[in-house]
This record gives sequence, structure tokens and C-alpha cells, in this order.
Amino acid sequence: MVDINELNQRIQTESSFIDVLFMEMGKVIVGQKAMVERLLIGLLSNGHLLLEGVPGLAKTLAIKTLASAIEAKFSRIQFTPDLLPADLIGTMIYNQKKEEFTVRKGPIFANFILADEINRAPSKVQSALLEAMQERQITIGDNTYKLDEPFLVLATQNPLEQEGTYPLPEAQVDRFMLKIMINYPNRKDELDIMKQNIAVDFPTAKPVVKTEDILRARNIVKDIYMDEKIEQYILDIVFATREPKEFKLEKLEQMISYGASPRASIYLALASKAYAFIKRRGYVIPEDVRAICHDVLRHRMGLTYEAEAENITTEDIINEILNTIEVP
Repeated sequence: MVDINELNQRIQTESSFIDVLFMEMGKVIVGQKAMVERLLIGLLSNGHLLLEGVPGLAKTLAIKTLASAIEAKFSRIQFTPDLLPADLIGTMIYNQKKEEFTVRKGPIFANFILADEINRAPSKVQSALLEAMQERQITIGDNTYKLDEPFLVLATQNPLEQEGTYPLPEAQVDRFMLKIMINYPNRKDELDIMKQNIAVDFPTAKPVVKTEDILRARNIVKDIYMDEKIEQYILDIVFATREPKEFKLEKLEQMISYGASPRASIYLALASKAYAFIKRRGYVIPEDVRAICHDVLRHRMGLTYEAEAENITTEDIINEILNTIEVP
């Protein structure tokens, strides 16, 4: 049996750095609390993140600020149509003095990788990134190199401009733990952003957390208690995307071309635990699952032509599933 009180006290102690991290990021990032929370969920769950939003919503700034607040190595890679895999992972360079080839490592060898406008690079570059994301390793020539932990790919894409972009392969999109949709700030927040940007000094984040703290927290997140009823609830949600008829959602059958993969179940469970950790709790409640569900599922379902013709989005489908399936 799990001692919930003891686990709660342990989580209270071990999650104290979360408040410090929030405060430090809050110096630079105005509003966007949900985005900052999701960045921390990815960090605590060892999952890569895809951020989508129109230009100017501080996607890049948020990722840079998170990297600055943690004592970690940060690389920014601007994805362009002429980018080559070697620009990302590195290559073999011939050394004339030694008369041999030596490895020159690329920018992927860092803790935080900002893949800016990821959908602008061709499939060769995406496949090179895929090995790093899934295997946490890079192959250059005959040698394979392990990447340092924590290793996190934080990718951004712009939904407006489609000219000169390459749709990401489904296999790669599925490897992103969360797809975070970023909206415009409200009027009050935008006023603060405007004042911040016209001031003499723009605030910057200082390192307040060590990478060891993050790695230790990841192990503790896995210890957070999840009841069997919550596990079944997660499976019900995921299976409803594959077999809507079984869950009295017959009208969704014509809307979904393919359902969420098993990664959806894994990531929904992990993200729910990380969300509970951020809320300083030693156990998962159904609200944790519901809070993070859209971010885990929105990029893991395919829509049929009928759904697109009726302007039905994955958000609508997830809402319908959450409103229908019984909460434990």
C-alpha cells in the first residue's frame, strides 16, 4: 500500500524548486501561465514539445528563458529549406596534420534544443532529428554518441505561412509529447509586455535550478500515485478515439480517420503525474488528466474529409470525448 500522506510531504519538499522556476520565468514571460506549465511538464516527463502559434507570442523567448533559468547547455537551430543533416548533428572533418578524420559535433549536442520553425526543413533533416528525439543518441560515421541528460527538443511552428514548409511526418509528430497551442495575450498582459519592451533594460532570467534537480524530480514524478480507476479513465479516453462506437460516440466515427497511438496513453499518464507534481500533490486526480488531455491528443488524431468539410477540429472531438466518458 502507498502511504499518501508520506508521499504528499515528500512531493511538497521536492517540488519547491517549481515555484522558484515559475518566479524566474515570470520576470521575462508575461501571462502565458498555461504555456509555462506545459514546458515544465515536458521537462519533468522527459518529453519533447511542439509549440504552435502566430509570430510574436514569445514561443522562442519562453524556451530561451527556461534554458537560462536552468544551468544547462542551450542550442538554437533555425530550420530552413536548405538545412542539411550535418548542420544539425555534425560531420567528419579531415585533419591534415594527423591524416585522419575527426568528428565535429553539431548544435544538437546540448540539453535544450530550440528547433525554430521546424516545418521549414526537408525530410532528411527531420530523420536526423528523429534519432536524437527517440533514441537520445546521434550517429556520425561509424560512431554513435549518447546525448547528455536532460535532453529536450522544443520545436516551434507557425500555422499561418504554409509556403516553403514541409508537413511533419506523422511518426515524428507522434514523438512530441505535447502540442501546445499558444493564443494572444489579454489586454492587461499586452500592456505589461509593451511596457517591458520599451523600458531601458529588458529583464533576463538567471540560473536558479541545476540539471541534477530536474533529473531527481523526474524519478520522483514516476512515484506519484495513480489509482487504477484513473488508469482505466486514461485508456477509455484514448480508446474512444479509436473505437468511438464502443463509447456511444457513433457520430464521431465518420469524423476520425485514425485514432491516437499507444504513446497517447503513456504520455497522458506521465503528463498527469507531472501536472500533479507541479500542483504539489502526491496523487493524480481526474482533473489532472482533463487539464492536459488536449495537449497530448490534439496532434495524434486524423480527421476525415467529412470533419474538415463541417469545420470540426480535433479540439471539438476531444471535448466531445471528455464530456461523454464517465469521470471516476
